[in-house]
Amino acid sequence: MGDGKKSDLKKIEELVQLMHDKGLVEIEIVDGDNKIHLKRPGAEPQAVVVPAATPAAPVRNGTANGTAQPAAPAVDEGLVDIKSPIVGTYYAAPSPDAEPYVKAGDHVTNDTVVCIVEAMKVINEIKAETAGTIEKIMVSNGQAVEFGQVLFKIKPD
Repeated sequence: MGDGKKSDLKKIEELVQLMHDKGLVEIEIVDGDNKIHLKRPGAEPQAVVVPAATPAAPVRNGTANGTAQPAAPAVDEGLVDIKSPIVGTYYAAPSPDAEPYVKAGDHVTNDTVVCIVEAMKVINEIKAETAGTIEKIMVSNGQAVEFGQVLFKIKPD
């Protein structure tokens, strides 16, 4: 393998690691006639734009060029998080043609199944474990989720 090919492979490996570290499911970089598009299987993309001039630039404060942006408020007053107990793929419904388990505005109890997370071909039902109203759904159907990632925000009763 030539030095140019090894260098290209190293850059791709760095991009894959960046995707993993930042929880990205898809990335596309265009630099003149060169284009690379990487996508993790079974995941729905979220739009992230990185300037072509800095594909390997470190990401700081949510931007690729390091410019500071004001942080959005991270605290949702009085809301309780439902977090993923495992790494896997989030599904809002038991099958593609079924209604979602819950929608924003739905009331849930401690035992209400709110979604499933598939890990290694095993389906895991995720229960609310808190009685209240679903205020926000934080992930998209088919999205890869990490351990401890917030799936829902609930306003407790």
